[in-house]
Amino acid sequence: MNILQINSSARAQASHSTALANEITARVLESNPGASVTVRDVGRDPHPALDEPTLQALFTPADQRSPEQAARVALDEALIAQVQAADVLVLGVPMYNFGVPGALKNWIDAIAKAGVTFSYTEKGPVGKLTGKKVYVALTRGGIYRDGPADSQVPYLKTTFGFLGMTDVQFVYAEGLNMGPDAEKNGLASARAQIAEAVPA
Repeated sequence: MNILQINSSARAQASHSTALANEITARVLESNPGASVTVRDVGRDPHPALDEPTLQALFTPADQRSPEQAARVALDEALIAQVQAADVLVLGVPMYNFGVPGALKNWIDAIAKAGVTFSYTEKGPVGKLTGKKVYVALTRGGIYRDGPADSQVPYLKTTFGFLGMTDVQFVYAEGLNMGPDAEKNGLASARAQIAEAVPA
């Protein structure tokens, strides 16, 4: 088994989303002791944003790309290869201004590639990243679960489903900025969810 963990917090230390993602990965390892783990921290080592030069590189035939274009495309291809090789994905996702971190959006933009991770067909788009389990540790300062202000879950469900990853389990740690007791209870709730959701 190959486990790919994506950390997206801007915090190098004291990140609740990273800590919870670490706990999920550790629990998956308990029942799969021979598994390999790859950790990519896009918060600390961000992937380049999708811009006009990148689009030009992506839409230039491979044999016609400049060395700079080839190098830029290779960065995306490395991320795609990691996802393709993974059996389990674990993501740590804090809420920033009601959405996912920009660094995570850049990662998603890199792995969503027509003809590689999804295809357009006569019946609509078909995702190619099938057969994978996805765990997402969500951390929020307030309470947003199942509410209209939670744009993270619909976005991630839609994106992963589009790419073929439909087995997605969300773990919620909420109320983390609502005082010490709320923070303690929010993290305890998340850890209880992990114990229930992740087989050990």
